[in-house]
Amino acid sequence: MHSVMTAMSGGVDSSVAAALLKEQGYKVVGGTMRLYEKYGVAQEVSDAQSVCQKLGIEHFVFDMKEEFKQKVICAFSEMYSKGLTPNPCIECNKHLKFGALLKVAEQLGCDYIATGHYSRITKDKVSGRYVLYRPEDRKKDQTYVLWRLSQEQLSRTLMPLGDISKQAVREIAHSYGFVSANAKESQDICFVPDGDYSRFLEEFNGKPFKKGDYIDISGKKIGEHKGQECYTIGQRKGLGVALGKPQFVISKNPKTNEVVLGNEEHLFKNRVHIKEINMISAEFPESKLPCTAKLRYSANDDECIFHPMSKTEGVLEFKKPQRAPTSGQSAVLYIGDAVLGGGIIV
Repeated sequence: MHSVMTAMSGGVDSSVAAALLKEQGYKVVGGTMRLYEKYGVAQEVSDAQSVCQKLGIEHFVFDMKEEFKQKVICAFSEMYSKGLTPNPCIECNKHLKFGALLKVAEQLGCDYIATGHYSRITKDKVSGRYVLYRPEDRKKDQTYVLWRLSQEQLSRTLMPLGDISKQAVREIAHSYGFVSANAKESQDICFVPDGDYSRFLEEFNGKPFKKGDYIDISGKKIGEHKGQECYTIGQRKGLGVALGKPQFVISKNPKTNEVVLGNEEHLFKNRVHIKEINMISAEFPESKLPCTAKLRYSANDDECIFHPMSKTEGVLEFKKPQRAPTSGQSAVLYIGDAVLGGGIIV
């Protein structure tokens, strides 16, 4: 009998993942990471314990607050100070859920870890590589936040929700009487549950942001802003300046603390440079490769050609101009439903 540690947040997805694996005959234990004490962690632990009791499985709690702070929160803060817009969930998956948690699962003798992600993992019989696929329920596709995983991590991971719908997951949760069966889903970062990133960053760094100049695309000063960290590319609302027509954040310069405003047409780009590329499902291409890619979690992927520049950098050339490619965000590449890999937008 294979053993698996399910990463349990107390939410409906991870709870049902554990239940399904037990039904399939695995020896299942639950593992909950204490990542950030300030926001609801005690409730998450309590809910996860409740689920494990119903399933009759062991439950472990691991204190990973310091690693989470260094690998995720500090990196999040540093990237914002450099004018970038990071996605901390991607870093958390790489370093914590599929990194640190996998290590402690191995120490406890588990063959696999499992998560409640809506994604699928299969082993290709020809290449022998593990391939990450989009799920059956495309509305819940979470492959965008998993592109940094390695072959080793994929080989040790189970994702039992990849072939079922969210509605089916809730029905299973109800049948077990899980406390999370009717819980609302959060779209916010776990350590910024109210979505106010600038407030969080000021509190975390212990100092207010420095005000700076709004400039237009010609370099002319047109107003004053609250600090470049408070804005992201493509933003229109909350700029605090009236210029007679809708204006959008086109770019930021952290060195001069200037934020460039312009018309929406200035946001569209055909070519997107990416770095820190990780190819999951195939070898790194030696020449240009037709594929699709998406630049945001909630976006659709569009046709493009990937032009490799080195083993870690390349350019995506899109057929259709992309709105507001944002430095620090991820570009994820697909061939059909398979995740080819991804990179960080420059």
